[in-house]
Amino acid sequence: MKCTGKIYRLLIAAAVCAALASGCSKHEEVVAAYEEENYNKDIYRGSLFAGDLCTATEDIMPEGVLDPSTLHSAALFDVNRQTVDYACRIHERLYPASTTKILTALVAIKNSDLSATVTVPQEADVSNFAWDEKTCGIKTGDQLTLSDLLHGLLMESGNDTAVAIAVHVAGSTEAFSQMMNEEAQRLMATNTHFVNSNGLHDTEHYTTAYDLYLIFNECIKHQEFVDIINTKQYTAQITGADGSVRQSDWAQTNFYATGKAEQPAGAAVIGGKTGTTDQAGNCLILLNQTPDNSPYISIVMGADTKDLLYQDMTALINGISANE
Repeated sequence: MKCTGKIYRLLIAAAVCAALASGCSKHEEVVAAYEEENYNKDIYRGSLFAGDLCTATEDIMPEGVLDPSTLHSAALFDVNRQTVDYACRIHERLYPASTTKILTALVAIKNSDLSATVTVPQEADVSNFAWDEKTCGIKTGDQLTLSDLLHGLLMESGNDTAVAIAVHVAGSTEAFSQMMNEEAQRLMATNTHFVNSNGLHDTEHYTTAYDLYLIFNECIKHQEFVDIINTKQYTAQITGADGSVRQSDWAQTNFYATGKAEQPAGAAVIGGKTGTTDQAGNCLILLNQTPDNSPYISIVMGADTKDLLYQDMTALINGISANE
């Protein structure tokens, strides 16, 4: 049985009260005796929740790494050493855009069979989304596996696949959002509140760079997730409502994978998730790996342009070698 600090204090208080009630004027002796008998027992030993997490309560910004005026927030986390190597406004509430989808994927992986066949509901039909809202082109009645949908979610950033996943896993988008928030709370991402599975803008849909780290750090414990973000090209087999079969090719959207941005020198980019809306700016979260296989999580949120996003992200990742 584990005895928490609160219970421990109550037990001491009870001992003191008992001593006073019996007329003992030296209640300190009672407390000391209780501590001597009980304090060093195994029931007081345990591990803290954040014992294997990176934590920071204030900014950590080595000079010359980034210009904070060009972004909302940025961070670099050394996963193995549990250290924060860079932190700029990591506890400030921000809009996450499609970086939301890492939590969508995590909830799906933890609560459903990836080999299950999913029938696309009307809510997820591609026609429901605006021309500038990224989709994978799925239609009502299409059938494909949950694994297919997750590839579309994390690679192509399909807003339609996010809705299909939500309805399949939870029965409705509202119920799935509740599952997302419950998972965020479980991970101590207490500054996160999501109202949808895709990250399309809503004033009540927000997170922080630190909360995204907590979520992503949990995601990379699942090999299925890492495999998907490390996949460059994927072909999904989709059976239409009329029984016809078509293929859909999906690819990563981050510029390191597409070749639009030069690979950083500090570590290899394994993969991650992009996100962009007018309100959120340009966002990116990545898993990186050094030559000795040490993992790092890097985050940039709210960069003014994509060029600045990748400029800042490269600067963060290149800073890894300086800390090795």
